[in-house]
Amino acid sequence: MALLSPSSAQDRTPPARDGGGSGTPAARDARGILRSVWIWPTLITFVLTVYQIGIPQLWEDELNSWDMAARGTGELLSAVRNVDAVLGAYYLFLHGWMAVVGESATAVRLPSALAMAGATACTALIGRRLFGRRAGLTAGLLFTLVPVVTRYGHEARPYALVVLAVALSTLLLLRALDRPGNRWRWAGYTLSLAAVGLLHLVALTALAGHLVVVALHARSERRTAVRFGLAALIGVAASAPVALLGRAQAGRQIAWIPEPDLSSLLTFWPQLYASALAAGAVTTLAVLAWGERRDAVLSATALAVLPPLVLWVVSHGDVSYFYYRYLLFTLPAWVVLAGAGLTAARSRALVAAALVVVALLTLPEHQAMRKPYAHFWHGVDYEGAARTIQKYHRPGDAVVYDRGPDYWRMLDVGVRFYLPDGLRMRDVFLAESAADRNDLWSTECPDPAACVKDERRIWLVVGGNDADPFEALPGPQARALRARYTASGTERLTGVTVALLRRRS
Repeated sequence: MALLSPSSAQDRTPPARDGGGSGTPAARDARGILRSVWIWPTLITFVLTVYQIGIPQLWEDELNSWDMAARGTGELLSAVRNVDAVLGAYYLFLHGWMAVVGESATAVRLPSALAMAGATACTALIGRRLFGRRAGLTAGLLFTLVPVVTRYGHEARPYALVVLAVALSTLLLLRALDRPGNRWRWAGYTLSLAAVGLLHLVALTALAGHLVVVALHARSERRTAVRFGLAALIGVAASAPVALLGRAQAGRQIAWIPEPDLSSLLTFWPQLYASALAAGAVTTLAVLAWGERRDAVLSATALAVLPPLVLWVVSHGDVSYFYYRYLLFTLPAWVVLAGAGLTAARSRALVAAALVVVALLTLPEHQAMRKPYAHFWHGVDYEGAARTIQKYHRPGDAVVYDRGPDYWRMLDVGVRFYLPDGLRMRDVFLAESAADRNDLWSTECPDPAACVKDERRIWLVVGGNDADPFEALPGPQARALRARYTASGTERLTGVTVALLRRRS
């Protein structure tokens, strides 16, 4: 059907009359790529996401990613049987990536930057197929300007890859619907849908939007509906083992997410864009698209709106899944609608002016994304703590990490990440590491006094900036250290204190 065709009449451009003699085929192909609707938005997104990608310090969730991915393959597979099964595929991917690229902050975040660039390309191509070339190009450029794209393009977590997987699955579905008899196109859609489920089960709510797209396109074409149903069934089935494990672990992993009320359907929008201004601009432009082709508008709206509604409904059971970053994959559909709404004005000057205004309005948020503690709710200077230890370290030093009530700060993992590979110290109160326990958390020595040996110096790393660093430790640990050590130097950093303890003579 023509309603979801790759281009519209208003965007058709007559072919160039070069008589076949304007350069080699390779040169013509290169010019064709440079004129493609996706290339410039994709390059801009990549540049914006890679720029200063290593400056924000890794926060707790990213440290979990690094800690899990840095384990051996066997240890990693054993761990996801107990915890974080829904992220297991991402951890395995990151494990292989780090083996090749390295483990710096830039290295572990680079897949997310690449994924956001890929998602930009898919967004522009979806916009072109639904609303035409100009709308696709505008959608791609709007996508690059939304601050959350940079925020999660700087994140060593799977969310950017999920955005790419869902956008790619939508694009491949549209291609399959163009030629419903082509089994390879349906196979591509099936594989992309399997990737969605393996990366993040919640993102399979995108199927609600896909179902509407198929219904609008196929209408009475029963064979197309059957092909879609079979492809969706196989794609979802691929993630069934992850779903079973994830369901058993959900109470531990996401019990902190509250059950949403009606206001949650509105209040999560600014978080979805990491900018209230961007949310308002994109939503306003999306509304303007309702004067365009009906089926295309309904398709894009379903892709944008149905997943949050489905997730809101299912979050009123035993477990709530309604959280903004789990719905980042709806962003391409929103900017496709916004691109169609903006280009409906038929004025290139107006489109360019609107893009410039959005860029200026969101510039402060883009700048904030690149600050050292941009990823934190409460900043912790792991890098500064590691730098202090490295500067004054001596062979034979040991270390004590605060794993008290604020264990979620992951002081041990954060400092280890920023310490040089060759600088390793005995962890005085560590009984069993997280890797040995096949878990995210370690266990500590039940008898602290017995675990204190004869090290002359111990580094104490605790959360906060209390006047007495010993006070941050559990009582038995503090007493065991006080009995034999005294603090000879203390450095208070953002969210963390480092003290050097010397053995009493």
